[in-house]
Amino acid sequence: MAASEHPYHRSLAPMMWVFAALAGLELAVVHFLLALWDWRVAMVVTLASLAGVVWLVHAIRSFRRLPVLVDGERLVLRAGHIAGVEVPVARVSAVRTSWEGAEIKRRDALNLGLIAYPNLLVELDEPILRRRRAIRAVAHRFDDPAAFIAALEAARVAA
Repeated sequence: MAASEHPYHRSLAPMMWVFAALAGLELAVVHFLLALWDWRVAMVVTLASLAGVVWLVHAIRSFRRLPVLVDGERLVLRAGHIAGVEVPVARVSAVRTSWEGAEIKRRDALNLGLIAYPNLLVELDEPILRRRRAIRAVAHRFDDPAAFIAALEAARVAA
C-alpha cells in the first residue's frame, strides 16, 4: 500500500502565525523597555527572543513539509518538527470525532493539535512509549478528517 499524506497545515498554521506575530510584537516592546534600563541586557534578551521567533517560524513552515502519513503498517502522526509519534496501524483501536474535553488533557494523551482544538482522537489498544511517557491516545487537527479516517480504515483492513 502506498503512503497517503494527510495535511494539517491549513488548520494549525493560521493560529500559529498569530502567535508568532504576537511574539514578534512582544519582542519589540520588551527590547524597547529593557533598552531604557540597560542596552546590554536588552541585546541578550532580544537575541534569545529572536531565536525563539525564528524557531517558531521554522516550525510553522514545517507543517506543510511534514504531513501525517498512513503507510501500510504504520501511522506517523506529527505536528511539523515540534512533536510526533509513530504508531503501528494494528495498535489503533478506534478513531473518534467527539470526546469529553478532559480526555485530551490526560497525561496519556498526546495533543498534536497544539493551540488548535483537535478534530480527531486516535485511540490505541496498548500504550506506546514516547520518551518517559506512555501514550494511549493521540489528538490532532486535520484539514480533511474524513480522508484520514478512510485511509486509516483501509490500512487497518489491509493489515
